[in-house]
Amino acid sequence: TTPEDRPLLVQFCGNDAQTVLKAAKFVEDHCDGVDINLGCPQGIARRGHYGAFLQDDWEIISSIVSLLNKELAVPVTCKIRVFSEVSRTVQYAQMLEKAGCQLLTVHGRTREMKGPDTGLAAWDHIRAVRQAVKIPMFANGNILYFEDIERCLSHAGVDGVMTAETNLYNPALFSDLHPPVWEVVDKYLEIAVKHKTAFMHVKGHVFKLYNISFQIKTHLRDSIANSHKVQDIVDAQKVIKEELISDSKQAPTVQVQNVTTCPNFKQLPYWLCQPYFRSTRLEAKTGDADKVESDMRGTLNDERRARREAKRQRKSILAEKAL
Repeated sequence: TTPEDRPLLVQFCGNDAQTVLKAAKFVEDHCDGVDINLGCPQGIARRGHYGAFLQDDWEIISSIVSLLNKELAVPVTCKIRVFSEVSRTVQYAQMLEKAGCQLLTVHGRTREMKGPDTGLAAWDHIRAVRQAVKIPMFANGNILYFEDIERCLSHAGVDGVMTAETNLYNPALFSDLHPPVWEVVDKYLEIAVKHKTAFMHVKGHVFKLYNISFQIKTHLRDSIANSHKVQDIVDAQKVIKEELISDSKQAPTVQVQNVTTCPNFKQLPYWLCQPYFRSTRLEAKTGDADKVESDMRGTLNDERRARREAKRQRKSILAEKAL
């Protein structure tokens, strides 16, 4: 990060209070708060018994939050997922408040709601929690467009909203804009080159930004998939940008995501930043629906390969340092 990137919270996950405290002590002088991740629903969290898979072990969670609240010089915040039962979700939040959590973010999905089963976040659960606790609260889930922010604030009564995946596809969400993807990628690559961001992270982010575009322009997707260093992506960006600018001037048919669960869904051209609805069928209006869906899977598989490669590189670096 940079000195200008404030306020800054550092997030940790774990299931042992002393271990989490020891880790947090390394960063407390360099951030404005420490967040405990109690919402991760991924398989690695299940295996490590942390994130959302710790949510049934309230004694452990309470010990982590209370110890950090006592020993750290910065506030302790928490991010959780809901239970299916509203009452248990409320009790969970009250336990965290009592333990010393000073700001609570509630993701309105259960830990089972992920991937193709993501579904809609339950703002009613979040509203119930808001009415039961006194600490500041953020809501997470269903923030796809700028107008969703006010809808969520009004419905749930929270103090703010948090977004995750939507920002990966449209970083301009909070500016109420849907800019051309190539403009955002240009800005991102400038930052990535300046700060020497690791290649695999750059590759993964560019895939996210171009997700919709690459489902129409599969040959352009291949230019990123076959890259081996950041400069390859910078070079490929010039070609991608030129073709998409040409497309935008010719005003071709828009990319359509057939979404029935989003009342304010917007049909936007594929060269504009926009949310991605992972659990719906994608289809080019004048194209082959099966082919587009197959291309979508190809893009997601490329992203997964990029993440696996990044993980392998991190392990390799740690192994070299240990020698």
